[in-house]
Amino acid sequence: MDIHSPTIAASSSSTTPSLGPNAIPTTKEELLELMDQREVLEGELRALGAVLDSHKVTMDTPLTTSDGFPRDDIDVPQIRITRSRIIHLRNDYKALMSRIEKGLHNVHSNSLAPPPTPPSTASAQQHEERAVPDVAFAEVDMVAPGSPADTAGLKVGDQVKRFANVHALNHEKLVKVGQVVAGNEGRALQVLVARKNDDGREVDVQLALTPSRAWGGRGLLGCHMKPL
Repeated sequence: MDIHSPTIAASSSSTTPSLGPNAIPTTKEELLELMDQREVLEGELRALGAVLDSHKVTMDTPLTTSDGFPRDDIDVPQIRITRSRIIHLRNDYKALMSRIEKGLHNVHSNSLAPPPTPPSTASAQQHEERAVPDVAFAEVDMVAPGSPADTAGLKVGDQVKRFANVHALNHEKLVKVGQVVAGNEGRALQVLVARKNDDGREVDVQLALTPSRAWGGRGLLGCHMKPL
C-alpha cells in the first residue's frame, strides 16, 4: 500500500450524492446512501490500521530516539501520514454515525420501512465498534499489589486498546471506563492492551479483569490509567 496516498478507492458509481455534507436523511434511500459512505470509511480505517500493524507501531509509539532524532528502523514519514489520516477519518466516522442514527429516527418517525442495516441504533454502535482499529487510548501508570488489576496481569506501562466495549472513539476521557467498571462488579471484563516485550517490540495481550471491592484496597480495580 502506498501510504503517501493512503486512501481506499471510493465506490465506482458515478451517481452524484443527493445529500449535503451535513444533511440528515429523511428517507430510506438517503439513509442507504450514508450506509455506503460508512462502508468506504470502514474499509479505509481497516487498511490504515493494517499499515501501522505492518510497522509494528501504534498511534502512540515514539518515532524519535531518546536524543530526539527520527528512528531509522521504521518509515517515519509514512507512519506520520498514516496517523494523521486515521485521526481525520475517525472524526469523519463519528460524525457520519451520528447522522445515520438521526436518520434512523427520521425514517421511523415518517413510518417508512427501516433499511436492512442497521436495524437499530444499538446495532449501528456495535458495527462501529467492530470497524474501529484497535488504537490505544489510555496508559496504565499504577497497579496496586494484590489488586484485581494485579491479579489479572495488568502492568504499569500497558496501553489499553479495548476495555470491554470501550475503545478509542467512545471512551470520553475514560469516563466510559469508569461507568463500565461500576456497572460490572464481580463480572469478568475483557481488556486488550499493548505491551512491550523483552526485546522492546509491542505485542497485544488479552486480559480478563474482574472489578471487586473484596481485595481490601481503594477502588474496584486497584490501578490508575491516564488518557493518551
